[in-house]
Amino acid sequence: MERISYHGWPECFLLSNGRVEAVIVPAISRVMHFGLAGEPESAFWENRELDGQRPTSGGGEWFNFGGDKSWPAPQSEWPERTSRGWPPPQAFDAGSAEAVAVKRGIVLTSPVDPAYGIQMLRTIELDPVRPVMRIETQYRKLYGSAVKVGIWTITQLREPERILLWRPAISRFPLGYRPLLEAKPAELKSRGRLLSLKRNPNISTKIGSDAESMAWVGKSCVLRIDAETGPGEYPDGGCVTEVYTNPDPQKYVELETLGPLEKISVGGQIRRSTVYTVMPRRGPDAESEAEMLPFEAGRG
Repeated sequence: MERISYHGWPECFLLSNGRVEAVIVPAISRVMHFGLAGEPESAFWENRELDGQRPTSGGGEWFNFGGDKSWPAPQSEWPERTSRGWPPPQAFDAGSAEAVAVKRGIVLTSPVDPAYGIQMLRTIELDPVRPVMRIETQYRKLYGSAVKVGIWTITQLREPERILLWRPAISRFPLGYRPLLEAKPAELKSRGRLLSLKRNPNISTKIGSDAESMAWVGKSCVLRIDAETGPGEYPDGGCVTEVYTNPDPQKYVELETLGPLEKISVGGQIRRSTVYTVMPRRGPDAESEAEMLPFEAGRG
């Protein structure tokens, strides 16, 4: 673990286990980099136009920094709680976090969000030897009336060669996925349990699925994301994972995981883990990576 300055932000943390590296930026409450050790560029998308900046709370403007973050689900209830549908709730997205070092990583603690009465804690840890990062996100209800909420994790990633999803043997969705926006992702196709797609450069797209695992396939590396699952009512009609693709000129995609909706009162808490595994690319065919990834990555 090392304290560093990162693209204009002071007091950041670099974590490394010799195989992979992660950079945490408490000033914007995000993990901004996760990749192979020694590689200057990771799968994570970072908005270089906002380097070193901090969001201003309450102004109605969204600062799209990139990286990995968490918002409360479902988004459809934001207007009722925050009196606006966008940008996201203040303390989840626009606040700086307190950072404390732990044995294998960092704990980020947010301010208490005034609309939800919830404080968010994110524990970011690297596996001692494997190319794996685990993020446990916890919501603590500290004041206000009970709220039904789920933990939503959003990871913004650079332009992929393809995105892969491994669906269960029997999907709850007739198409094997659920359209969440009218336009479809580019080259959306299904082969057995594997669903694959590309970014649509012309229009925003979003689909939901009951897949527990997704992968971003780049030119030189592959990033797999595994969602913790279990019983319960999942947001957006039962979605465990979702994929958003952004149109030009900002060429990024989002791989998202969702936890079940749970009602929490003051003193209550919910938590959910997401596991990230990065490995070098091994062949020219993007979909062939799917044949090896599920067995090598694991959930740790």
